[in-house]
Amino acid sequence: MRWSKTGRPQGTSGGGRGGGASAGHSAEGRGYHHGNLRETLIRAALELIRDKGPAGFTFADAARWAGVSPAAPYRHFRDREELIADVARRGFEQFAAALARAWNDGKPDLFTAFDRLGKAYLEFARREPAYYAAMFEAGVPVDADPALKEAGDRAFAVLRGAAERLVLLAPDMQRPPALMVALHVWSLTHGIASLFGRGDAARRTLPMPPDELLEAGILVYLKGLGIAAP
Repeated sequence: MRWSKTGRPQGTSGGGRGGGASAGHSAEGRGYHHGNLRETLIRAALELIRDKGPAGFTFADAARWAGVSPAAPYRHFRDREELIADVARRGFEQFAAALARAWNDGKPDLFTAFDRLGKAYLEFARREPAYYAAMFEAGVPVDADPALKEAGDRAFAVLRGAAERLVLLAPDMQRPPALMVALHVWSLTHGIASLFGRGDAARRTLPMPPDELLEAGILVYLKGLGIAAP
């Protein structure tokens, strides 16, 4: 399973918006002289992903955004792929925390908590499009980075744990495997988030709120499994 608080500088928002300068602005005021090149490069990657997509910039572009020489990023990252992997790891760490907060150990009841969990997924995709793209669309081989894999697995574990609780409500003779349910729900949620719920130019229009579409889909799916709210 390839899922996943961030160390980005204060004054930036997760998707690279807010206090961060855009990629087209002067490098003055955001560069290495601030004293933390690693964090500046992370910020650069988020801005560039937001503006150009995860495959739309080079390592040299990140250095230029940070206002440093093309060789300077190599002090902290082996290459562009390692930089993107670190961005993805940070994204998954935030993602896992957001999902865990939403699930809240199934309180006050499993169906309410499960609904919150799905909506938290959609909210993350909307609020953090650059992290979301780095996590799911950059093509980073997560098996090559143990920290990234651990963060991704931790995020998926929240959904799997919720599914394990829900399947216990199904009739004994037709109780589905929890992992299968988690994968189905993940696929549905991720599809809606990627198509209709994200906060960037890839978002499609939909004649209803994405969270309502997700809620309806989950209810139909759970009903088909014999799992229904009391």
